[in-house]
Amino acid sequence: MASAIIALGGNVGDVRATFTAAIVDICALARAKLVARSSDYATPPWGDEQQPAFVNACIEIETSLAPDALLAVLQAVERTFGRNRSKERRWGPRTLDLDLIAYDDLALQTEGLTLPHPHVLERAFVLVPLNEIAPERKIGGRSVKAALAKLSSTGIERLPALD
Repeated sequence: MASAIIALGGNVGDVRATFTAAIVDICALARAKLVARSSDYATPPWGDEQQPAFVNACIEIETSLAPDALLAVLQAVERTFGRNRSKERRWGPRTLDLDLIAYDDLALQTEGLTLPHPHVLERAFVLVPLNEIAPERKIGGRSVKAALAKLSSTGIERLPALD
């Protein structure tokens, strides 16, 4: 079984309810075990700043699926929750964004997938929730905690747990 890190984000609809349902779908479709789930965090929009704040979280799963098959599952789950990548603007609003951040310590670059995610160490909105569940996890040779220490997390707020 491989350990995969997945980042979740969204800013359209009831994002937190979407996360809950999407995680169930990911685990079912990927025949995966949920190892850890971060809290949800309100985060400022990134890239295109003229839009509502996002909610972000991270999960760690164990799966026997290969990375490309896991990516296909993530994209299918996104579509289930209304994401249409062909009709959205880059860094724009979305119901659900699922990014495969890391798969064990695999380094991979294909046409459709780069592991670890090429920009993860630059994005506090991913590293803050990931630091909650896996601070010592090495990505690209650096621990999540060390990478986060080099970034500003201004504006990122942990949301209260849902009842």
